[in-house]
Amino acid sequence: MQNMTDHSLATHSAFDDHYGLLIARCDEDGIDGSLEVRAHHLQPTRVVHGGVYASIAEALASFATNWHVLRDGKVALGMHNATSFLRPCAGGTLHGRAEPLHRGRTTWVWDVRITDDEGRLCASGRVTLAVRPIPDDIPVPAPEAP
Repeated sequence: MQNMTDHSLATHSAFDDHYGLLIARCDEDGIDGSLEVRAHHLQPTRVVHGGVYASIAEALASFATNWHVLRDGKVALGMHNATSFLRPCAGGTLHGRAEPLHRGRTTWVWDVRITDDEGRLCASGRVTLAVRPIPDDIPVPAPEAP
């Protein structure tokens, strides 16, 4: 697996690096990533904070959309993230899988599932992204597949 910093500036996020998201695969069918749960991911009740799940969902959808649209001179911008927290997780690794539901000219919608090491569904999300032209003053190289 590769850390987000191994990819181009276009898909790099210092925030995703900060909390430790790793991208394993990105292709036409979707994207897979993982996060090793650490103490700083936990809320006071010692389970993963909901913001971590929402961040994983947003990052996977954004990374994958950018991977597809940058070659056309476009970039993805988050519009909506609805993540439901279904099962608490206190350790191990979270495994995220995002699959496209809609690939439109100006919006993309992703279905995201986040499971624990035993394959149990911990969170489920729907992420909508706007697809817009890259501003002329921002040089953005095309991303490479992980």
